Amino acid sequence: MKSSLLNMVLSLGVITIVAAALLSGVYSLTKAPIEEANMNKQVEAISAVTPQFDNDPVAEAVEITPAGEAIALKVFPARQGGELVGAAVESYTNTGFSGLIKVIYGFDANGTITGFAVMEHAETPGLGAKMDEWFRDTTGNRSIIGRSSANDNLTVSKDGGDIDAITAATITSRAFLDALKRADKAFSQYSAE
Repeated sequence: MKSSLLNMVLSLGVITIVAAALLSGVYSLTKAPIEEANMNKQVEAISAVTPQFDNDPVAEAVEITPAGEAIALKVFPARQGGELVGAAVESYTNTGFSGLIKVIYGFDANGTITGFAVMEHAETPGLGAKMDEWFRDTTGNRSIIGRSSANDNLTVSKDGGDIDAITAATITSRAFLDALKRADKAFSQYSAE
């Protein structure tokens, strides 16, 4: 082929169309397995953070918009013998050091935190990424498990709260607890209804 503007534009056009077709094909092939993996991760997280249940929390999930918020959160009720024993709440915050953090928090019927699972984040490895272990650690006032907003100030100690922030990652700690506060509001509203 002779090197001319028309030939270069045609070559680039053909390459672009082929690349777009390949990307579309790969997306079509991987979409369903990725969605299934995300659903399995969510189901495992719900089971890990809530009290023992015999219902299907995913099928019974409801969306609750916490007071003062614009975005609804999913509440997954956990029932044993038809009675509410707790719930998992899928929450988020955009105030992390690197932006979005998604966490599923578990509550018992009284609003006490029974566990959590960090679902998504882009926090700094070795610092903010330690949130998954830090807020379970019983050293000092790190752990949020067994606490409730009725009895504890669920903010970092630097802000007058009861929870120790991750060393050198206060922004991530504040964000994690912001998502918790949002989840707690949603659970309280769900329980009241």
